[in-house]
Amino acid sequence: MTVKYLLDTNVISEPLKRSPNPGIMRHLECHQTELAISSIVWHELLVGCYRLPASAKRSAIEKFLKAVVLPILPYDAAAAEWHASERARLISTGRTPAFPDGQIAAIARTQNLILVTSNTSDFSHFAGVGLADWRVTELI
Repeated sequence: MTVKYLLDTNVISEPLKRSPNPGIMRHLECHQTELAISSIVWHELLVGCYRLPASAKRSAIEKFLKAVVLPILPYDAAAAEWHASERARLISTGRTPAFPDGQIAAIARTQNLILVTSNTSDFSHFAGVGLADWRVTELI
């Protein structure tokens, strides 16, 4: 299968929660061959892990990160160009999106992927980015 979904940090990290959202877990299982993360999300996951002191929680996260076998898509020149244009447009309307969110949106947009996030409001102002919230969406 080909990649169809780009996962935000809050979605790929869902299995680490004490009580993961059942909808997200069903989608992750159902679409496992169609998933990717961005290099930005990979960075966010690693920073979160590295900030933790040595502990059982950190060990569990490190084990999870080693087990994640998803394509990691780069923030490339096409994404940077789209991001710059879109960021300029949004700033001119009085919105200044978080820089990493713009990078993630740019990768989704330039790779023609659906961005799966639990924070759709963080991405809703980016033009042409398909969004999905698997907490509330039936399997597709």
